[in-house]
Amino acid sequence: MEHQPNNPLHGLRLDTILEQLVAHYGWKELGERITIRCFTHNPSIKSSLSFLRKTPWARERVEGLYLKMLRDTKKNL
Repeated sequence: MEHQPNNPLHGLRLDTILEQLVAHYGWKELGERITIRCFTHNPSIKSSLSFLRKTPWARERVEGLYLKMLRDTKKNL
């Protein structure tokens, strides 16, 4: 793997990103922010990961929300 110092997603696994988003927002708010069925109907990490790995546009939204969460967290410190 090449070193990417300016990429905050480098080296992070999708399951880690999703777990941190769920811990921060909860499933209900996550489903409101990103309206996809795997977040709004019987959500689970496993089913969400399966969908996100097959659906690039949904994964991009999740990664974008994660980056926003990081920015907001740094701003509030």
